[in-house]
Amino acid sequence: MKFGANTFIWTEAFGPEHFGILPRLKEAGFDGIEVAMLAPASLPAASIRRELQKYELECTCCSAFGPGLSLASKDREERRKAQTHVRDSLKAAAELGASLVAGPLYTPVGYFTGGRRTADEWRRTVDSWHELAQDVRQSAVKVAIEPLNRFETYFLNIASDAAALCNEIGDPNIGILLDTFHCNIEEKSIGPALKAAGRHLMHIHSCENDRGIPGTGNVNWPEFFQTLAEIGYDGWLTIESFGFSLGAISAAAAIWRDLAPSPESIALEGITFLRENVEGVMGPAGQGRIQ
Repeated sequence: MKFGANTFIWTEAFGPEHFGILPRLKEAGFDGIEVAMLAPASLPAASIRRELQKYELECTCCSAFGPGLSLASKDREERRKAQTHVRDSLKAAAELGASLVAGPLYTPVGYFTGGRRTADEWRRTVDSWHELAQDVRQSAVKVAIEPLNRFETYFLNIASDAAALCNEIGDPNIGILLDTFHCNIEEKSIGPALKAAGRHLMHIHSCENDRGIPGTGNVNWPEFFQTLAEIGYDGWLTIESFGFSLGAISAAAAIWRDLAPSPESIALEGITFLRENVEGVMGPAGQGRIQ
């Protein structure tokens, strides 16, 4: 098991001015960071990679679509722009030395049509990923598609639908990210959701129900850790939250109050909770499966 922290906790655009957080994360026991990429083409990837290597920290990435970018759109130009964003994200992730790009890579976050997802939207998204699959393979960076809660998207809300999407895409390098924050809203129970993702589960955001410090809310953590042990999950547990005053990003994530003493405490206190529970259920560093 590896433990990560998403850079949205501190900033919407991670760069050299934020490198001071890296030694603190290393000292706290994190294995790496998750670099949020809203504008991947302008990310200072080379300098970030050098600094991560300095502290022996690994890297994953997350990305999302803004307005006018959609793989589900009937507008060919919107689909083309969305595919360009994915390709830019894969290129930046490869330059970072990242193993994975994760996020809701289908329609813009916060975009709604006023109706349910249609069969045509589903087909266009699958076809778009068929076209992108070669880029994913060539980049040597995997992609994990994330279901979001109903207040952030209408297109993909639950693990079983994400698994169906991956089944139709049919590429082993394209899988699923599950986020306990979203699962806590949409799924009946976290254990069956993890199992529904099945062989496609590539990445996990281990977040509290209010985006605060993991372990301080009502996520069913005992069931979560028990299920991880049962399915033999040994990937990343990444803490994702959002700074309390990051402007548009905080607004998009509906952060209207301070969720903890400081944004950084969500990461630094959260890893203690995660590590203690992983080791308690699965042994040191999450190695092995309980009987």
